[in-house]
Amino acid sequence: MSQSALDVLGQDFVFPNKIEGVPAQLSDFAGLQIHHFTTSDGVKLAYWEAGAGEPLVILPGWSGHGADYINVLYLLQSQYHVYVLDPRNQGLSARVNYGARIARMAADLREFIDQLGLETACFCGHSMGSSVIWSYIDLFGTQRIRKAIFIDEPISIYTHADWNEQERLDAGGMTTSAERMMAAFAGVPTNGMIANLGMLMQRAVAIDSPYYHNSVAFAQAVIKPDMTYTGLVLFDHIMNDWRDVIRTKIDVPTAIFTGEYSDNLPSQRWMHAVIAGSELYVYTKEEQGDHFLPFKNPVKFTKDLTLFLAR
Repeated sequence: MSQSALDVLGQDFVFPNKIEGVPAQLSDFAGLQIHHFTTSDGVKLAYWEAGAGEPLVILPGWSGHGADYINVLYLLQSQYHVYVLDPRNQGLSARVNYGARIARMAADLREFIDQLGLETACFCGHSMGSSVIWSYIDLFGTQRIRKAIFIDEPISIYTHADWNEQERLDAGGMTTSAERMMAAFAGVPTNGMIANLGMLMQRAVAIDSPYYHNSVAFAQAVIKPDMTYTGLVLFDHIMNDWRDVIRTKIDVPTAIFTGEYSDNLPSQRWMHAVIAGSELYVYTKEEQGDHFLPFKNPVKFTKDLTLFLAR
């Protein structure tokens, strides 16, 4: 039985912008496949797959999924065997009312690479996907990670009351109330002192890149998100503080991506300072250097990523 993306999704898709070097329609991406596996707690997870060669496992951010990575997958397939895992309650994976914790998602990641039979792989996390990798490292170590890539994730979203301002910046603290931040993600108005989401939300809705326009349109056509389920992980995600993991447990070559349009930039500089030998990529505003940089500027991102992985 074919598991091509075209067959699994049951439809072709014509992208709104025709751009040289990436697909004009889904059927142009002949090697894209979508598969599923079932976790030890009975959750059917989807993953998107393309290419051959060294394995690269990508963990999307909160509410993210493989459809967001349509251009990234296409651009990387010639050199890497790329997998994008849809987390539970996201993308094409099953909706369940249990296991909505970063640690359980880290266990899902471990079971996923076991399912694939990967002895080692490069791990790339965008936003919350970075937290999943940090949790994986905390629980299982780095023995099966050849290189790690983290894209613009705060080290602690929750701002502790006893921090000074420099500690908040170093950690990337964005809120003093997990519940109020969760409400803000659901569209409830708040202020920047309670939940600092202004830049993030502005850049999310800024369709100022034809690549981003294409991936957003594709995602909206094939994925049916449900905030009832995607929201379940938010409290745990917000309240985790990963500073100890980053300071003491990351001992593999590491790349950190962020940008001038991101409020997370100070925390990414802190992470670069404490992970020995890490490389920091700061995209300018002209290079679409925001939280969504892999989707807005996939050509530069995949070029930088490929050079890092090849070293």
